[in-house]
Amino acid sequence: MFTNSLWALLPAIIAILLALITKEVYSSLMIGIIAGGLLYAEFHPVVAMNHIFVDGMIGQIADPWNVGILIFLVVLGSVVMLMNRAGGSAAFGRWASTHVKTRVGAQLATIALGVLIFIDDYFNCLTVGSVMRPVTDKHRISREKLAYLIDATAAPVCIIAPISSWAAAVTGFVDGANGLTLFIRAIPYNLYAFLTIAMMLVLAVGKFDYGPMKKAEAEHFAGKVPDPTMREASITGSEDQPNPPVSEKGRVIHLVLPIISLIVCCVLGMIYTGGFFEGETFVDAFANADASTGLVFGSMVALLITIIFYLATKVLDFKECMNAIPEGFKSMVPAILILVLAWTLKGMTDSLGAAEYVAGLVESVAGNGVVLAFLPAFVFLIGAFLAFATGTSWGTFGLLIPIVVNAFHGDVQNEMMIIAISACMAGAVCGDHCSPISDTTIMASAGAQCEHIRHVSTQLPYALSVAAVSFVGYIVAGFVKTWLVALPVGLALMVAVLLAIRFFDGSPKQVQKENAK
Repeated sequence: MFTNSLWALLPAIIAILLALITKEVYSSLMIGIIAGGLLYAEFHPVVAMNHIFVDGMIGQIADPWNVGILIFLVVLGSVVMLMNRAGGSAAFGRWASTHVKTRVGAQLATIALGVLIFIDDYFNCLTVGSVMRPVTDKHRISREKLAYLIDATAAPVCIIAPISSWAAAVTGFVDGANGLTLFIRAIPYNLYAFLTIAMMLVLAVGKFDYGPMKKAEAEHFAGKVPDPTMREASITGSEDQPNPPVSEKGRVIHLVLPIISLIVCCVLGMIYTGGFFEGETFVDAFANADASTGLVFGSMVALLITIIFYLATKVLDFKECMNAIPEGFKSMVPAILILVLAWTLKGMTDSLGAAEYVAGLVESVAGNGVVLAFLPAFVFLIGAFLAFATGTSWGTFGLLIPIVVNAFHGDVQNEMMIIAISACMAGAVCGDHCSPISDTTIMASAGAQCEHIRHVSTQLPYALSVAAVSFVGYIVAGFVKTWLVALPVGLALMVAVLLAIRFFDGSPKQVQKENAK
């Protein structure tokens, strides 16, 4: 009765609206999950309870991919805690204070680091957050702004990087064609990714913000929010514990080496799962990689290297290293809890056939030659809506890309198919950015140590601004069928929109005064 229809989207809509209204994510997700279970069971409470806990929560936690992600988060949290205890983060903060002297510089440094760490969005969020928090705190940049910069350089950068876990995932969803070739050809058409990066640069260099972010920045600058270290304690749930001592022997190398180890080991872990050491080429190995398992392998080896390095350089003793590991685990508990609830909600919408219902809409439009030129723009909207409702961009383009490929009969020479595939990926990233139940958005909040709903509410107007311009850009692309026109038009329109907003809205006077220094 409620499956494969508009009703299938109701649980996600309930959870998202409640989260945005109440600013409380845990109860909102739980209510959405209960609504999904009741709809699936047609309001039989016993059947609904069994579906929620057995098929939903337990089933999602037991999924090998999800287990791998949870292990990776725990290990990464431990590595970050070790870097903090060893004094590496503090040393980097001291070094950065002599090289990054302005708010603009701090934001540009965050963007640059986010672009450089293009291997995986989870890895990006937590690493950039742990490295740049001391720098942005020093320059009185709000945690909301830091979370936005992290989130905007995670998925948007990964989705245009040929060597990333996202590229590996996309290529696995393409049947009957070379997935990596299609991915690379689609990169110039990924308007949302490029426009997001352009928007960050314009906001940073132009020294302005708007919407809820403008208010958050003004409050933070005026000292009307709690001290960041206190907010961090409240987020991690450790405010009742004394702050552990930080080694005074820490140097920048004690932060740089663990990060380099993480990057190298995670890349090796992913190509290992793709068969690189069994004779596959690097490209094929990355295309066939199991990103979840590869990240577990890489992070575990990097954790071991970090401990050995710290013991060898005597910044921490063995007991201090071991004590940091469970503390790192505890710092990830809030993010893990939200992830588990978000995955459970996704399980509810999947069982109700939400994805199939939306996919049917795409198929009906793809088969209509009259509106073919508008297909990329339509696919972008559908991808954004589906990712917003389900909280998963990978699941969205995993469902829609095969439909697009089949609609064009796998004709890799058809430029419209390439544009539509790119629009699907761009829409998925857009919806992922806007959704409070998105795992990447959750990770960005965790990386910045920002309250999750504050991150969502401050980022939403920015993501919607880019989405509106991207939609227009895909209409242009559908008619001109070349990125050489569509991308420049999109970039020019994005800059024009932001300059217009700055002209009519302006920046807080206090922030302008600080920026002028």
